[in-house]
Amino acid sequence: MDEKTAELRDLFVDATGSETVTERQEAERGTLVDRDDASEELRDLVAAMRERYGFSTPLDDAAYALVARGRFESEDDAAIAAALRDGLEDGGTDVDPDEVDAETVRKARLDLHLVRESDREVDVDENSEDPAFEYADLKRLTAAGNSIVECAEELDAQPDVVARYAAVARTDIASTRANDRFRDAFRDLLTDADIEGSLASDAREDGLREATEDIETDVSL
Repeated sequence: MDEKTAELRDLFVDATGSETVTERQEAERGTLVDRDDASEELRDLVAAMRERYGFSTPLDDAAYALVARGRFESEDDAAIAAALRDGLEDGGTDVDPDEVDAETVRKARLDLHLVRESDREVDVDENSEDPAFEYADLKRLTAAGNSIVECAEELDAQPDVVARYAAVARTDIASTRANDRFRDAFRDLLTDADIEGSLASDAREDGLREATEDIETDVSL
């Protein structure tokens, strides 16, 4: 396990209360967006999204919070999964660590509206040097209410390939309908976002308040 993965694992263990905080964790805290200050707000934001949308994995809110942290610390899904597995091995959850992999983390990221640009990059068709289809076309078809099979027929692509990217499209659509409020709230909580001093706390509070107030609001495209 590399240092960044170990750090994510320690954060997860700390959030779930499985072990005491290590000296290394304490030494590394104190950035503009302080991890201790953000932790409660982060879990509240995750809980708000779970209430509004429902989640597609068995991971709990602390694990989802770790997924969000890993996303903004530029960790890949495999590294985040490794940190989660190590944390889950300490017990306190019904989730089998062996069942947590990069795909689990990917699904959790999408639940949180945290799409990577690479998620939208359609794989090259094995019979050509071009993508199997254009992501924008799939997103348009998905927004129009077409099923996976219908999209596959329209795009002349394999349904299993379409299904993978349709999940991303549905996330982008849901995020747009929420004015990207949840995504932006995570960003403000977990990055400096070019704000200093007390402005960081104000921005986090404003973003979280707007996100939680929006739970009952369904903003149309």
